[in-house]
Amino acid sequence: MLYVKALHIAFMVTWFAGLFYLPRLYVYHAMSDDEISKERFKIMERKLYFGIMTPGAILTFIFGFWLLMDYAWAAYATTGWLITKFILIGILVIYHIHCGKLLMDFKHDRNTRSHVYYRWYNEFPVLILLAVVILAVVKPF
Repeated sequence: MLYVKALHIAFMVTWFAGLFYLPRLYVYHAMSDDEISKERFKIMERKLYFGIMTPGAILTFIFGFWLLMDYAWAAYATTGWLITKFILIGILVIYHIHCGKLLMDFKHDRNTRSHVYYRWYNEFPVLILLAVVILAVVKPF
């Protein structure tokens, strides 16, 4: 079971690496004004979203569900910290999907936001990460 937990954590780190880096690419993409840079960012963003972030998210869920079924569900199913963690993960999934929508906006040259917006947007997953790690480790309620 420790291998399953290790894989869950490893893929969660992979997912979050993408969640941190993709909006940073959006910052640079929004600042670029030449076609070569814009096309390069489109390729990087697509590969990150579909090649790293989304598989990382899927594998995080698979191994997390495995842990939940084999290890923790009976003990933690009605605890406040786990329910709160699920809510935060749901918010994170919405953020992930919204990143995909922004990816499509950039792909079709429909971005209307400035690099400043994306700098702030980039900070959101940090808050979720801190809260989820604290909930999983401390189990405060």
